[in-house]
Amino acid sequence: EVQLVESGGGLVQAGGSLRLSCAASGFTFDDYYIGWFRQAPGKEREGISCISISDGMTYYADSVKGRFTISSDNAKNTVYLQMNMLKPEDTAVYYCAADSISCQVLTVVYPDYWGQGTQVTVST
Repeated sequence: EVQLVESGGGLVQAGGSLRLSCAASGFTFDDYYIGWFRQAPGKEREGISCISISDGMTYYADSVKGRFTISSDNAKNTVYLQMNMLKPEDTAVYYCAADSISCQVLTVVYPDYWGQGTQVTVST
């Protein structure tokens, strides 16, 4: 059974930091692209970051570039999203996702798998 379990969300003040974790199981971690998308109430889903587990290549949306960092611990089958300089507009439910084809499919089209999501709320 494929599982992507997110953790690390919460409430933080603007300018603060959070680190999200995504623990993956049930598929061959090294063969996949793992990333994050978010969805705020009334807004479309936004793919914000992705990493190729096999070669470490990363992708960031312009909205988070320079503030968020994605990384992976392949020994633990876990991907992290370090979020710094958070803004109120970062408030959303953050979902971990996995896709076997590419980061573009993961962030723009529709990933093979995704988790249940974790809420991130940034207050002013």
